[in-house]
Amino acid sequence: MKDLNFIFLFLALLAEIIGTIGGFGSSVFFVPLGGFYFDFQSVLGLTAIFHLSSNLSKIFLFKKGLDKRLLLTIGIPSVVFVVVGGLLSKIVDSTVLEIFLGLFLVGFSLLFLIKRKLIISPTNKNAIIGGAFSGFSAGLLGTGGAIRGLTMASFNLEKSAFIATSAFIDFLIDFSRTFVYYNNGYIHNHDLKYVPFLFLIGIVGSFIGKKILNYIPQYKFRRLSLFLILVIGVITMTKLILS
Repeated sequence: MKDLNFIFLFLALLAEIIGTIGGFGSSVFFVPLGGFYFDFQSVLGLTAIFHLSSNLSKIFLFKKGLDKRLLLTIGIPSVVFVVVGGLLSKIVDSTVLEIFLGLFLVGFSLLFLIKRKLIISPTNKNAIIGGAFSGFSAGLLGTGGAIRGLTMASFNLEKSAFIATSAFIDFLIDFSRTFVYYNNGYIHNHDLKYVPFLFLIGIVGSFIGKKILNYIPQYKFRRLSLFLILVIGVITMTKLILS
């Protein structure tokens, strides 16, 4: 217990709560925050394991109205391309990946803070493309929920159906990339002490996020989430510049 970093675990809980409320998923916060405590490859491994419990919790808590069409059109390309991204993450230098991550976070948040009404047409083609990009980003950078969330938002799903469908797809992504990351050597023995705590945090954070969503509209948290993503992206880039 004395070797555990409880600040990191507390930040993981906040990432899960805000990620549930904002609809982007916790990885968009967890990955850059984890980078302050672990090497990038360890963060990828922990993220995949953390998300397994997180998404199982969301599937159970928001189980109404899973959209089977989106499970196929977004889910299948996501699973295929998360494997591709995961394999490439072993080839690309981790510093380069962190730079990409920082640029992605800053660019994504600024785009949607400025273009509030930006939407994607709800077509099967766009669903497949969005699924492929979100899976590839999840495998390569550790986070792809923001891209998938944007794609799914165009289909105007009811809030619970949106989160449940997204969580189911995310679970398939995490299940797939866990094997890839393990084969890449990203899941280290000295990090496994965090796994039981992250499983518990995934359940508790999802539950708290659901309770908050019952009282406060999701759109109000969307802008807050985007602002926090921007801040984390800037901090990530600053850390790389100063290191």
